[in-house]
Amino acid sequence: MNQPLKNIKVLELANVLAGPSVGVALAELGATVIKVENLVTNGDVTRTWKLTTEDPNTDISGYFSSVNWGKMSIALNLCTKEGLDIVYKLTEISDIVLVSYKPGDAEKLKVDYKTLQSYNKRIIYAHLTGYGTKNPRAGYDAIVQAESGYTFINGEVDGKPVKMPVALMDILAGHQLKEAILLAIISRESSGQGAYIETSLLKSGVAALANQASNWLVGNSIPHRMGSEHPNIVPYGRIFYTRDKKPVVLAIGNDKQFSEVCSILGKPELAKDERYSVNFMRVKNRDEVNAIMQDLISQIDRAPFLEELGKRKVPAGGVNNMQEVFEQPEAQELVMEGETTSGMKIKGLRTIAFTMNGDTKPVELSAPPHYAEHTMRILKDILGLSTDHINSLISKKVVYARN
Repeated sequence: MNQPLKNIKVLELANVLAGPSVGVALAELGATVIKVENLVTNGDVTRTWKLTTEDPNTDISGYFSSVNWGKMSIALNLCTKEGLDIVYKLTEISDIVLVSYKPGDAEKLKVDYKTLQSYNKRIIYAHLTGYGTKNPRAGYDAIVQAESGYTFINGEVDGKPVKMPVALMDILAGHQLKEAILLAIISRESSGQGAYIETSLLKSGVAALANQASNWLVGNSIPHRMGSEHPNIVPYGRIFYTRDKKPVVLAIGNDKQFSEVCSILGKPELAKDERYSVNFMRVKNRDEVNAIMQDLISQIDRAPFLEELGKRKVPAGGVNNMQEVFEQPEAQELVMEGETTSGMKIKGLRTIAFTMNGDTKPVELSAPPHYAEHTMRILKDILGLSTDHINSLISKKVVYARN
């Protein structure tokens, strides 16, 4: 892929997942991203969020690496005047600032939009919050999943509410912020003005509720846990088990597809039965349809069943574990491989999953940075500070530089 943002510089004052997910996406589009890490807390906390199978002696965890490829890392103490001065100098040469402070915190630290705009009128200040600028609560994905309705509707019919295993609120908020940033860049081309952008985890989550929200807003029906079922379509999403005990999912979106499935399973007459012939009746008789489908599917092995479904263009698939996911060629195209400066070999996953003008060659990204790996380079080569000045900042613990 070409690099549409190759001349864009990003200052990342965000940590954990949502903000950094925006930074890594911009890096994948060619932007230069400088990640400012808190010297007082030894950097982004996700550096320490490790599985027991990971190396305890490295500062690059699998979690951290998921959203920090292609960045430079500098460690600063923003509670010092000298540390703030470095941020202001970086703001002067940046196009975008990413922050994830609680409302009011940026003002206390003196890195709010009004302050940074005084150093760069063209700056695009992208602010991620938990609940918006009027609510001081910090945003945590697990809590926002619960409060935005996802946890309530996720889980088996007779089971307890379940949090989704991906921090989806963070990811959704990141997508909202990326869209707004790109619009702000376009607007700046004609106006010459920067912008203040804000989105919250809660609003991003609620905005993505789609039909589950409209089932309440239009249908006046509160969605409840349905396992993998779809509230409006049958059979759609339910997991069935084949004769060889392998899970399979059907996504029957219309009556013709239902007819094809019935034919494959040797029961074409089911599609003509008035109880099942149209989707409305299948939804009404959901339990009966599912029981019949499970009985018939349990008499056929998964591979030939999926093959026949594919031939007839009926949407279906197996339930893959993570190893099986990355055995798919489409998923392999998103895998990155690299080596850190300490010699650690690492794999990562691209966040940009689209092409432009058929160009499928992705931007090559450097491996996720070690903590403060680029402090010296940023201060000396980008900001032009002298060696003596840098050493003075290090001795006063304004900055930290990795050896």
